Amino acid sequence: MKTAAVTRIGSLRDPDPRTRGRIEVVEFPEQEVGSEDVKVRIAYAGICGSDPHLAEGFFRKEVPIGLGHEISGIVEELGPRATRSGLRVGDRVAGNFLRYCGTCIPCREGMQQFCPNTKEYSRPGMAEYLVWHESQLYRLPDEVPLAAGALLEPTSIAVRIADKTRIRVGDRVAVCGGGAIGQLVVQVMRMYGATALTIIEPIAERRQIALRHGAEHAIDPTTEDQRSRADAITAGRGYDIVIDASGSTRATRGLLDLAARGGTVVYGAMYPSDYELPLNLSEHLYLRELTLTGAFVAPYSFPRALQVLPRLSLDELTRAVYPLERAAEAFDVHLSGVHPKVLIQPNPHPESK
Repeated sequence: MKTAAVTRIGSLRDPDPRTRGRIEVVEFPEQEVGSEDVKVRIAYAGICGSDPHLAEGFFRKEVPIGLGHEISGIVEELGPRATRSGLRVGDRVAGNFLRYCGTCIPCREGMQQFCPNTKEYSRPGMAEYLVWHESQLYRLPDEVPLAAGALLEPTSIAVRIADKTRIRVGDRVAVCGGGAIGQLVVQVMRMYGATALTIIEPIAERRQIALRHGAEHAIDPTTEDQRSRADAITAGRGYDIVIDASGSTRATRGLLDLAARGGTVVYGAMYPSDYELPLNLSEHLYLRELTLTGAFVAPYSFPRALQVLPRLSLDELTRAVYPLERAAEAFDVHLSGVHPKVLIQPNPHPESK
């Protein structure tokens, strides 16, 4: 089975070809279909901002490492006991790359994100096929194309971030980072009634995409004083909610200055494991009573993300599509920042014609 995988650990941005991380299409063994499993012929797999970190050995260093967890596809085969979800062969599906065990203490206490048994089910999605437990898959609404369906997982993250903010109608909101997660967060926060909705993003086209789909203001942090602009937008009050979807360590500290007294700052991206945020406890937590939180994965939010998906504007996030055999090129394009989202297409299908 052809699969896009990391075949050498290292940064994909390393200018030295001898030490640079490597992405290649290699053969993986076919996955067995268990009694409650579903085999899916993959239509699209999105490149996530976390995928290059896998090449750097963020989670493990044994290669090859199969890539891809943002998927959509068509059901090819059902295990004999895969009957509870109502899926049928031919259904168009997307899903959650994590299967929570349901029996550990975190699962029983409503904190599936801390389930220690999920790694057993992280099978790669940038492949011709994958096999997941039926509980991980959701039938796509008829009006959602397969390309947009591959954004179900990132949409679930946007929904989870919104949950963590505890947003109220009328809250002033700033979103840092105009990649796919940032764009989806902008649209979701607009649904919640956010005001002064601001995108902070250095790439002009990404700012324009956000402005076309819900943002009211845009700040270029490379050419503008973002704190002065934030004061002007919020009449000096600051933002009730500030969300980082960039993962940039250069952005993290400055976002604290944009939050209103009593505001919430959500660090909703992946950061280097050795990075430590400079934080003045007296200023930020005592005097200003900021709430700082993060978002790891997206337990419990997939059903709601599925409901939201048809209401999102996703065309501009699904335009950059590369066939599986050009996966390495697709990753180069992803890292260039030209597109907020890049999709890999392992199999042709009628919707792509």
